[in-house]
Amino acid sequence: MSTKISTEKAPAAIGPYSQAVVSGGMVYTSGQIAINPASGAVEATDIVSQTEQVMKNLGEVLAAAGSGFEKAVKTTCFLADMGDFAAFNEVYAKYFITKPARSCVAAKTLPKNVLVEVEVIAEV
Repeated sequence: MSTKISTEKAPAAIGPYSQAVVSGGMVYTSGQIAINPASGAVEATDIVSQTEQVMKNLGEVLAAAGSGFEKAVKTTCFLADMGDFAAFNEVYAKYFITKPARSCVAAKTLPKNVLVEVEVIAEV
């Protein structure tokens, strides 16, 4: 049995999906982008600010599921431009200090033309 996770402290899903699902003692987040949940808009225009917003959103979704960054086992990261990798990685490293497994790929276009999207698999 799985449980759908939803929190108003992170952006609402912009399609037919859940912010996260808990199943088998694990939480699987949907990809989070740099939408500020208070305004419902992408406000940041640079990779560092967008990555910080993504991490805030992920933190809220993980917390709503009874988890946190320290329980992450795998992340998948999407960048609009691999030239942003170093700056992205600096922000990422502040949150994922336990160094979970990770994939990071370039994507031609991300939702709402953001620069970064991250999804997480973590223990609950």
